[in-house]
Amino acid sequence: MSKKILIADDESRLLKLLSDYLVREGYVVTTAIDGQAALDKFYMDRSIDMAILDVMMPEMDGYTVCREIRAVSDIPIIILTAKSEENDVLNGFECGADEFISKPFSPKILVAKVNALYKRAHGDSEDNQKLEMGGIVLDKKAHQVTAGGIDVTLSVKEFELLAYFMENADIALSRDKILNGVWEYDYFGDARTIDTHVKKLRAKLGKRGDYIKTIWGMGYKFEIP
Repeated sequence: MSKKILIADDESRLLKLLSDYLVREGYVVTTAIDGQAALDKFYMDRSIDMAILDVMMPEMDGYTVCREIRAVSDIPIIILTAKSEENDVLNGFECGADEFISKPFSPKILVAKVNALYKRAHGDSEDNQKLEMGGIVLDKKAHQVTAGGIDVTLSVKEFELLAYFMENADIALSRDKILNGVWEYDYFGDARTIDTHVKKLRAKLGKRGDYIKTIWGMGYKFEIP
């Protein structure tokens, strides 16, 4: 199945840079240089299954495009903006965006977020039931994990935590983001519970536990050397 992404940004150089990165990742990219063109292209090709939208664009801003798309589709949407104030971030999420990335940013980080969003959106497909990274194989369907070919016994939350880390590889994750992603919004305990689970998970993964890097004062990042 082709993975189609719509990218809308009035900066032609950034548009080409992001297109090149995503094409190398196996995505089919459609581009637009203003908001109205982005919306037109979305309606012309309803097989598009993800959108990356800049906020400040001619004709129609990214928030408006996001709201229009969200009214008829649940595809993942990433908002790009040079603004970083709290209200701008909230506006991005209120219009239905799944991720909000402030400029300047690393194209590699954006690609990692795109991959993670795509996997979450299509997590029920057979192709996404198994994650393999750095000698770790996680099989969601069988609920099994091996590290270096050796079976690893994990609790339910340890399994979900490892899956979340692998799906968000190379992305710095705050403790609050991990809580919301793994324990979800019904958890009201101390965020330090993550530290306890990470400690156990690292021990069970052996030397591959080192893939889980601590970001002091923030959280963690799953990174393969």
